[in-house]
Amino acid sequence: MSDAADMSLQGRAALVTGAGAGAGRAIALRLARAGCAVAVNDIDAASAEATVAMLRAGNATAVAFPADVRVDAQVDALVAAAAAQWGGLDVAVNNVGMLGAHRAQPFLELDGAAIRGVIEQNLVATALCCRAEAAAMAARGGGCIVNVSSGESQRPAIGLAPYGAAKAGINHLSRTLAAELGPYGIRVNTVAPGTMLTERVRAALSDDYLQALRASIPLGRLTEPDDLAGVVLFLASDLAAHVTGQFLLVDGGAELSRNRPARPT
Repeated sequence: MSDAADMSLQGRAALVTGAGAGAGRAIALRLARAGCAVAVNDIDAASAEATVAMLRAGNATAVAFPADVRVDAQVDALVAAAAAQWGGLDVAVNNVGMLGAHRAQPFLELDGAAIRGVIEQNLVATALCCRAEAAAMAARGGGCIVNVSSGESQRPAIGLAPYGAAKAGINHLSRTLAAELGPYGIRVNTVAPGTMLTERVRAALSDDYLQALRASIPLGRLTEPDDLAGVVLFLASDLAAHVTGQFLLVDGGAELSRNRPARPT
């Protein structure tokens, strides 16, 4: 079998959460180009539909499934609908995360609502999705789950304590599920991007900080959504058929740097 065939996802169905923009959209596009039918989830229906329009413009098969993945019943309904659309679910990418309505700030200034909100949007949402997705995949005889974490899970996340802790929880959850779900033929892996210059990140960080951050990264640039999408495609493909329980940093070597500037809060 050729390498191109090994990377093909023709005939498979995927669900990507948080795919209305940014990394989630890039992942959906990359999976679709590999031949996958894609269920596009986002809490914002218009954003999900916009991604679907982009996929269909490239002759991909895609359907929008708006839902709030922090809500148990909505997650169960989302996965059931996505699986019913194509007779099963082969790939799931749980990309919802970040800070939600909250912002980076010192730990002593956080209230309970902020802490709970960040943990629910990251760890709880990912766990709920994994539970529903794994049930659908077990019924089909196997599948692949990729959870999106963060480089902040690997170092002290100053100003982002609940976020870093929640993402570290996703890392542990993924390894545990890889062991527990392996007998069902389900692989579970984690990918962790470095800093991506999303609109929200750009608004929160100064030009001087961004310049210092780029200079500290061995490969000399911030992570692009397509960088993450390529690794997700590998993990979803047959090239990674014997890969499970792994954590892959996609950060240009940022974790190796001794000169990383402190994140402003």
